[in-house]
Amino acid sequence: MNRREFSAATAIVLGAAALGVPQLALAQRKLQEGKDFRALGNRVPVEAPAGKIEVVEFFWYACPHCNAFEPQLNAWLKKLPPDVSFRRVPVAFRDDFVPQQRLYYTLEAMGKVEDLHSKVFHEIHVNKQPTNREDLILAFVEKNGVDKAKFQELYNSFAISNKARRARQLQDQYEVDGVPALGIAGQYYTDGTMAGNMDRALQIVDYLVAQARTGK
Repeated sequence: MNRREFSAATAIVLGAAALGVPQLALAQRKLQEGKDFRALGNRVPVEAPAGKIEVVEFFWYACPHCNAFEPQLNAWLKKLPPDVSFRRVPVAFRDDFVPQQRLYYTLEAMGKVEDLHSKVFHEIHVNKQPTNREDLILAFVEKNGVDKAKFQELYNSFAISNKARRARQLQDQYEVDGVPALGIAGQYYTDGTMAGNMDRALQIVDYLVAQARTGK
């Protein structure tokens, strides 16, 4: 798939294919580099502190499979080892993804991710309210008790623009094909299509974290 042509329709096709693979068959398969995960040709810079192994989730708020993945991811995060550092990175395969990138990073800057991250998904996928333009985003945050003026100032700031730009660079460095996807230690990449489903993708992440931990 050409990721620059990524759309909600292709996300649904890819996600459905990933979710349809039987768990037993997946569990019996040995991990194969190039099939279940990809080792990057060039190491990607990480933001994790020294001694920590970074795991990155690449997501898009409007992706139905990112929405479906949230409960699995949150359960996995509750058991995160102390030497693993996790962060989310919103993708922008097209320019019209950028408002939702800015939304995430503005929530992060205001310390509101824990309160509102899941509510953004709910607004889009349950309430069926698009949140893909600045005016719609401002209406959403105001409805959820966020200072609209402060949010808008941050949303349009150089700092948030820079974060969105760096997120796009990171997705390119990891060669992200679709979402949800996971980057590990600046060295590895996997997603639901490669792994077979997102449950198994998280198992692969655990394996690759162990590999990174031993320096392999």
